[in-house]
Amino acid sequence: MLPWLSSPYPNFPTTAKALDSPNGLLAAGGELSPVWLVEAYRRGIFPWFSDDDPILWWSPDPRMILLPEQFKQRRSLTKRLRHGGFHITLDQHFDQVIQACAAPREAAGGTWITAEMRDAYSQLNTLGIAHSIEVHQNGQLVGGLYGIAMGPVFFGESMFSRAPDASKVALAHLARAMREHDGKLIDCQMHTPHLASLGAITVAREAFINYLKNWLPDKAFTLPSSPVEIPAVPASLWLKAIATEAND
Repeated sequence: MLPWLSSPYPNFPTTAKALDSPNGLLAAGGELSPVWLVEAYRRGIFPWFSDDDPILWWSPDPRMILLPEQFKQRRSLTKRLRHGGFHITLDQHFDQVIQACAAPREAAGGTWITAEMRDAYSQLNTLGIAHSIEVHQNGQLVGGLYGIAMGPVFFGESMFSRAPDASKVALAHLARAMREHDGKLIDCQMHTPHLASLGAITVAREAFINYLKNWLPDKAFTLPSSPVEIPAVPASLWLKAIATEAND
């Protein structure tokens, strides 16, 4: 039976108890508050559900990750970065980015980024935990991505493009900043051919959890004494590099 989470504090079961089918389903219930979300991500768990579902928590095996030094920047993307007329910003249009990511990708498609999810991640952005990298061209927002930053790890959530390679441009800037400023890992959650073409690989869930234990040790966090207090997360040096570049 799937565990139902009802405590005011995050009380996730060990990820080893996640189901094989559907792959990685771990628990239901709980909240999308900052304390719950920070605790989930640092333990390799993320929420994913539709409007008609309760909150569902996942930790799939295997896990797709992108090591910044393994990002595949093909010649065509290098050319576009140099001559595409793109301008990068950080956290200037978070709500627009998440709204664009939530738009159905097919005419009859839905979205897993529900209004409840958008509100939760917008709150994390206000708290300096969730971040967006935005790509502009000719004064218009044409692409971007968003996710959660904790120390040397970025937990990617979604990205979008309204111009050729615009999301790749955002990812290229993220990967470069992390390579140059002690970033270790970009979590991509689930395997997709698109991410694999950019250098992402799959690793066993146990290996992924060990990465997080090494790079996000308990001592790096301040645990709230109340479920309504704001959780503290380790600072990410590479974020400052993106912000500096955006202001140049």
